[in-house]
Amino acid sequence: MWSKKYDKAFGWQAQRERELGTKFRKNKALTLKDLASVVEWKFKAEPEKLQRAQELIARNNEEKVQRITSQTFSVPNADDMYRLNCLSTLEGISPVIASVILTFFDPRNYGMFEQSVWKGLLGNPPPGLFTPQNYVRLLQSLRKTAAKHNLDARVIDKALYKKAVDETSKP
Repeated sequence: MWSKKYDKAFGWQAQRERELGTKFRKNKALTLKDLASVVEWKFKAEPEKLQRAQELIARNNEEKVQRITSQTFSVPNADDMYRLNCLSTLEGISPVIASVILTFFDPRNYGMFEQSVWKGLLGNPPPGLFTPQNYVRLLQSLRKTAAKHNLDARVIDKALYKKAVDETSKP
């Protein structure tokens, strides 16, 4: 129910996520333009963060982006830390942006690295939350919850995010 509410409330994001995810799975690699689209998706509502992230992304060259993302996606059964480390070799790719890329590519096994999702699954976030190790910890909890309900990790992630948004906007 909460995941459907997310799709309805965040229609542009949900549609763009589906489009980019389909493209990433088909091509099994990203272009520089794809990276810029991911950053736009993540920071559309935050112009300063968007501009800074786009400047960092633009420092990458096309060949490196395609090589690194192809390597990230094509290694069968690669562990999460490997994928995060590969993606983070690119300029402007933090664990948060890497989580977006991985979620778009494989929504069954990945979710967004968000404070509200962490709080919904693991309680109050620790200081310095946004590390690769903490994302892996979040993924373990997200996958366990998803398996329990026979759902994709992204469905659980969207539900927790939307529920948190609704609860914080109540008077």
